[in-house]
Amino acid sequence: MKKKNPLFQSDLFHLSESNIKLKSIMKKNETRQTKQVTKADTARKKDRQNEELRRIEELECKYLDKYYHLMKFAEDEIIRGLKTKDRIKDDWHSKWNPDEDGKGISDFSIGAERIIYSIFNSSIGSPNSAPIGSDLFFEVEDAFIHIDLKTVQTRNIGDYVSDIFVGNNQTSLPFYYTLNNSENKTKPCLTYFITILYEEHDINILNINLLCMPNGLLNKVYGSSILKAGKVQYAQRDKKRSTHQKTIRYKWLNNLEFKLLSDKKRARVIFLQDGVHKKYGDKLKVINDLYVRKI
Repeated sequence: MKKKNPLFQSDLFHLSESNIKLKSIMKKNETRQTKQVTKADTARKKDRQNEELRRIEELECKYLDKYYHLMKFAEDEIIRGLKTKDRIKDDWHSKWNPDEDGKGISDFSIGAERIIYSIFNSSIGSPNSAPIGSDLFFEVEDAFIHIDLKTVQTRNIGDYVSDIFVGNNQTSLPFYYTLNNSENKTKPCLTYFITILYEEHDINILNINLLCMPNGLLNKVYGSSILKAGKVQYAQRDKKRSTHQKTIRYKWLNNLEFKLLSDKKRARVIFLQDGVHKKYGDKLKVINDLYVRKI
């Protein structure tokens, strides 16, 4: 029986040990490469998400500019239209009661909508008949647009200058709409508010603003600064009463800037009655500053 060569056995041992070390090194390299690929993929995904969010803000700003210039161009017609009520005042003023359970507020809102929306309906976009959405809902080449009108009496000026009521039809909107065609194309949802401040008894128009509320996807950028709980509660028997408010409000004063764009405002002032900022002091300071700067 031949004896095993101790040198040969030693060589096999070292060869086996080398193979183990080589495999370990290769495994570490594979793990390192996998981590690098994963890290690179994550970075590219984040870049794509940031690019998407910036694109949404660019669209929001684009149409905010369009509607601002449209309303400034038609400013005289808008103010003149809002004053047409005075020509037949004797026939409706005796029935006008702004203190009657908010009736006056809703009645004036309806009248103001006729004037404001007549400017938009004949100008930009194709109206959409979807049952869920804002009062004015239409499609443009690269987005779907929601516009709502909010009228506020001067006795509620404290709310008006910082946040505005947002209806359920705005909060339930999708981030994107998907077109039912072979391309399965999507368009982002953009939301705007036209706010009007008026004196409650003579309905004298004091201020008109155009505001842009961030698309829901931008919650990643704006966080909790966009919305706050409203004042209306659920009924006593509703379980949500202890944890939720029935209404919410858009905190426009906290969101004056487009955060992903340079030196662009989310709020534009269409009209401000001469001297009204002096009457209401600091309450209209921000609005007056925006108006003076023509932003």
